[in-house]
Amino acid sequence: MAVGNAVSSTDEYDLIIVGAGISGINCAYRLQTRLPNLKFAILENREDIGGTWDLWKYPGIRSDSDLHTFGFSWQPWPHESPIAEGPLIISYIKECIAKHGLDKYINLRHKVLSADWSSKTNRWSLAVDHEGKRKNFTAKFTVLGAGYYDFEQPLKVEIPGLNRFKGKVIHPQFWPEDYDYTNKKVVVIGSGATAITLLPSMAKKAAHITMLQRSPSYIIAASQKWQGMIPRAWWPQWLLSYVERWWYMAYAQFSVFMCEWFPKLVRKFLLKETTKLLPTRIALDPHFSPRYNPWDQRVCFAPDGDFYQCLHTPKADVVTSRIRTVTEDGVDLEIGKKLEADLIVTATGLRMQWGGGIPLRVDGEPVDVGGRFIWNGAMIQDMPNLFFMVGYTNASWTMGADDTAFIITRLIKHMESRDLHVSVPRVAPRDARMKKSPYWHLNSTYAKEAEARNPKYGDRGPWRARNKVIHDYLHARFGNYTQGLHFVS
Repeated sequence: MAVGNAVSSTDEYDLIIVGAGISGINCAYRLQTRLPNLKFAILENREDIGGTWDLWKYPGIRSDSDLHTFGFSWQPWPHESPIAEGPLIISYIKECIAKHGLDKYINLRHKVLSADWSSKTNRWSLAVDHEGKRKNFTAKFTVLGAGYYDFEQPLKVEIPGLNRFKGKVIHPQFWPEDYDYTNKKVVVIGSGATAITLLPSMAKKAAHITMLQRSPSYIIAASQKWQGMIPRAWWPQWLLSYVERWWYMAYAQFSVFMCEWFPKLVRKFLLKETTKLLPTRIALDPHFSPRYNPWDQRVCFAPDGDFYQCLHTPKADVVTSRIRTVTEDGVDLEIGKKLEADLIVTATGLRMQWGGGIPLRVDGEPVDVGGRFIWNGAMIQDMPNLFFMVGYTNASWTMGADDTAFIITRLIKHMESRDLHVSVPRVAPRDARMKKSPYWHLNSTYAKEAEARNPKYGDRGPWRARNKVIHDYLHARFGNYTQGLHFVS
């Protein structure tokens, strides 16, 4: 795929998308098909497209959502396996870009340094660094599609004595691709999706690998095979793609519904299923009995139960304990046990960062989005012509990003038809004391750490949280898209 890195001779656009990950690419497709006369560009900081999937290189990197819903609805996931590894996801995204001619919008190695709104010109001005050279772009609208976490630094977690360790320490976010861990003793600190992916992948080459967790997570053994009554080969491809997408969407929402309304029942069921999968040497409690209910934090998926299969071998283990201190050659635990290690992997989480961390100003005044209300999951209170992409915590990210893309195109069409130049979400005086709820509906450590920096949802009208997939799908395409907005002609 040939992705252009040359900027157009003019720096003026109708719209600029920041980020060429799955959200930015999806938005570009919707703009191209629904607003063919709109002049827009994508500015990507990195050397290649893909965002998350281009950044993370640790062994076994894979999706934690099914690709039938995480993939693009306009170019269905063509493979049978719903959970896929990073390189296959990147290949799929590039194929979609090439097939639909989206490469002409992409400008690589363009890092947005700041974004300034001027009420005099009714435009955003973006200061951009391109290979050490300063460039300026202007646009009527800006879309922040840079994801929800910091690409440059992970969540800082204090691990006592880590500086004394004589072996190798790696955070999965910055995995050195040439590092050989063959026959090494590995300790992975963490119990999230990354740690659960690393264990079965690294066990193939490592001498031994231990997942050291402070507290456990729910881990579901998800089948990679088609579950329909009619064999997959008998379906026409177009119909199969449609059925798979809606099946996984409905199944995920049913699961979330059950977790919300019948948490004790679901917890009992998951723990019973986990017991069946564990080797007899590993007890359910404390290693696989979380202190929280399902979906209070993200539920992790193990394709075909590979995580549990790994534990049935002598090369892998799980230990639940707090760390007393790291020594020169391992980890001393509060339970009185020592884990010997040549390599420590700190899978301790990511650092959330809204809007790619780009400094924003409105008429010269710096803007702090922390505490501001979110409009329809797509805009921020009092921020003119600024959109941002956010997905779901309890479903595939792309579905939420696609809802935002539809809201963007509908709103721009509305403004063009009425010669309106500016749209600003404004909270009415009667709503000023709305109850606030978190932007990220999980109680994970990384979410709590970032809560003060992130915008908030309200409890009414267009300020309510976007967390019901089918309702949000219908609203984005057919619902009211002007309530709560102030327009300037």
